[in-house]
Amino acid sequence: VQLQASGGGLVQAGDSLRLSCAASGRTFSSYIMGWFRQAPGKEREFVARITWSSGNTYYADSVKGRFTISRDDARNTVHLEMNSLIPEDTAVYYCASDVAIRFLTTPRFWGQGTLVTVSS
Repeated sequence: VQLQASGGGLVQAGDSLRLSCAASGRTFSSYIMGWFRQAPGKEREFVARITWSSGNTYYADSVKGRFTISRDDARNTVHLEMNSLIPEDTAVYYCASDVAIRFLTTPRFWGQGTLVTVSS
């Protein structure tokens, strides 16, 4: 499984940004895909996930109502639409994937990080 993340950048508070994660290497019908982030000096934290087969989504409380995760079946790509960004969203964002039982502990497959910086 290969995951390629893209879309990070420098934005101002209140702006929007969309991250993408292109997946390859297998079929993902039984997988969960999602996003984690790690801010400077902090531990990595869960952001959002989507079950590929059902489209069910789940969000961390800190991003609920502001972030939306979605999937593009034709392109094997997952997007993270981030709205109303705040400086606390500044972090390196990582996409990850695995079968459900593994994803809910520690996913095995990770993309490279993409940096999101939100200025105040």
